[in-house]
Amino acid sequence: MHIDKIEKTKSGKYKLTLDNQVITTYDDVLLKNNLLYKKDIDDKVLEQIGKDTEYYDAYNKTINYIMRKIRSKEEIKKYLEKFDLKKEDNEHIIKHLEEIGLINDLNYAKAFISDKLYLSNDGPDKIREELLSELIPVEIIEDELAKIDSNVIEDKARKLITKKLKSNHKYSNYQVKQKIVIDLVNMGYNRELIWKILDNIEVEDDGILDDTYQKLYHKLSLKYSGIELVNKIKQKLYAKGFDINDINNYINKKMDL
Repeated sequence: MHIDKIEKTKSGKYKLTLDNQVITTYDDVLLKNNLLYKKDIDDKVLEQIGKDTEYYDAYNKTINYIMRKIRSKEEIKKYLEKFDLKKEDNEHIIKHLEEIGLINDLNYAKAFISDKLYLSNDGPDKIREELLSELIPVEIIEDELAKIDSNVIEDKARKLITKKLKSNHKYSNYQVKQKIVIDLVNMGYNRELIWKILDNIEVEDDGILDDTYQKLYHKLSLKYSGIELVNKIKQKLYAKGFDINDINNYINKKMDL
């Protein structure tokens, strides 16, 4: 089989014109198979050109994949699976990319933690969980998380808690605090830290108590009256987490009116 022409394309690849076909490949493939100096090739060399082209196609696409966003080693492993290369070829690409610094789980962990810390509401536990899912070594994760200023985490948690308290128009003091604890634990914050912040915040729920009382009164007064109605309302309010003293004081004022 005769090579009639080798020309470079605008994309940087090379086009080989043979007797009865055109092959687009890479300069590495030309050099590896000594095609710049061969005018005739056999089927065996042609087959090798095809394999090498597939390899470098996967290699170059992987580099472009990394250039768009820093990737973990695990992400690259999963990405390479789409090319159906041999296992040893995938391992060779990963090893080479590690050697030239394009795959580095330490750098990935640092960048990931920084992004999550300043561009999301995620807390340390959720960050840890996500890094573990990427198979980042545990020692790297723990070392990098330990470097986070505890004041940064507390400030993030405090802002989230304050926001949730301000938007509360439905729940009692007790209920809203319980809900906040569950929400922030799910977001990756330490339960003790959450309670430490909550214990130092005074939550006013008088307006919510009044609103809840009115709704209960209209509903229960259809079935109960007098002291029985009062007791039923008290039971419901207490079950919703309102303080018993606040309930009694509120209802006593309503009755005085």
